[in-house]
Amino acid sequence: MTTMNRRGLLKTGVAAGVLAATGMPLRAQMMRGGKLTAGLSGANTSDSWDARTHSDIFMIASCQGAVFDSLTEVAADGSLVGELAESWEASADAKTWTFNLRQGVTFHNGKSFGADDVIESLQMHVGEDSKSAAKPIVEAIAEMNKITDSQVQFVLAAGNADFPYLMSDYHIMMYPAGMIEEAIANGIGTGLYQVQSFDPGVRMVATRYADHYKGDSAGFFDEIEYIAINDNTARMNALMTGQVDAINRIDFKTEALLNANPNVRIQEVTGNQHYTFPMLTGTPPFNDVNVRKALKYGVNRQELVDKILLGHGQVGNDSPIGPANPYYLEMEQLEYDPDQARFYMQQAGLDSIDVDLSASSAAFEGAVDAAQLYQASAAAAGININVIQEPADGYWSNVWLKKPWCASYWSGRATEDWMFSTAYEAGAPWNDSQWDHPRFQELLLSARAELDSAKRAEQYGEMQMILRDEGGVIIPMFANYVQALSMSIQTPETVGNLWQMDNGRMAERWSRA
Repeated sequence: MTTMNRRGLLKTGVAAGVLAATGMPLRAQMMRGGKLTAGLSGANTSDSWDARTHSDIFMIASCQGAVFDSLTEVAADGSLVGELAESWEASADAKTWTFNLRQGVTFHNGKSFGADDVIESLQMHVGEDSKSAAKPIVEAIAEMNKITDSQVQFVLAAGNADFPYLMSDYHIMMYPAGMIEEAIANGIGTGLYQVQSFDPGVRMVATRYADHYKGDSAGFFDEIEYIAINDNTARMNALMTGQVDAINRIDFKTEALLNANPNVRIQEVTGNQHYTFPMLTGTPPFNDVNVRKALKYGVNRQELVDKILLGHGQVGNDSPIGPANPYYLEMEQLEYDPDQARFYMQQAGLDSIDVDLSASSAAFEGAVDAAQLYQASAAAAGININVIQEPADGYWSNVWLKKPWCASYWSGRATEDWMFSTAYEAGAPWNDSQWDHPRFQELLLSARAELDSAKRAEQYGEMQMILRDEGGVIIPMFANYVQALSMSIQTPETVGNLWQMDNGRMAERWSRA
């Protein structure tokens, strides 16, 4: 077998230079002790410690960012490091992967971590009835073999140069074998923090786990408390009055108030987060590519960036691959063109059309306003959009993936295959447009196993153009992560841009100032 170290990965073009050698990232000198209280959106009364169901920052930060661990971790600088896996090796065709596990790690109930836990945790995601967002990742594993208690081998159905990256997916947490139901019920992981209380949709409190394997390099707070505050005004007020130390997703319209407070600082991070309007392409009228094209030309993207993001982002082009991705393709930009929109309406045999668009602040801050701006711009082409304002609580379980057209958002992913296989692969649970394009699927499988960087770039470029021209997701804008914290909180110089709040790992990476 060939060890896939940094040099070897770069030679094969894997992730185009964003992979690093395994090991713990270096930390700035951080203060130990105290408590972190964060006010976070994205909470639901249906939340649980079952990572297969997680879809927003509250549970991502609580689970992967505090209580549980993955095999690998995307560091703040975008490099891939080991978490419960110390290192990994691959065969020359990237089809067989061997992971060397950390020894001496224990779950919060005292059980030792080992190979059995890895295999059983991964097996949770497969099966006919599985609705896990990580199902496509795990289904690609043809064999899982326990070599020793500290070594696991995966044989994939086809080569995948990005496989170690996929093991950092926030749905793929490690649970104790033989007691997974108990672990889900009580939040029993191997993370830096041990659950003290959890009220779904309300709050989570955890304290630092003694003698953790990450030692003094991470987890600087003695206690963390995450409070569910889905209302953006309430979140801002909680920070301004000192009730919380940090909040995610600030409302850009109230940014000036935060800037004027000497006890608060705003943190802005550019990544691949994108705001979207997915339509179910198996449902009329969205099953007609001409209707989809009409909708693409009916949205004024620049207006959305100007009025919704207020400059904190850039125009999107209906591809989820952004400038932070290694194989990002600069394509001719789709522009707002009512005449073109009307032309494609005529191609669909329509003079006008009436469609419902569901939106809520749960999707992204300003989603309802964005839908109304879309409504106004599309009307010039005979596209009559009825905006339905949905409640924030339950939006991800009652609206997304269920209503034919809605507002949504994606954090993006570190690699193209990770993004495409999660949201655009045919049959994937989180394929929120029911996308199934034969050529796209063919390229997806081919590029996944391709180790030649130039060939991969060509394949991923074609896939991005297919999505722009025929896809069922409108991606009008890429949005920066903009969050705010108390001056009493210290953060490293480099803050992660994969998810909100330092990849959701603020409990691990931040400290009291």
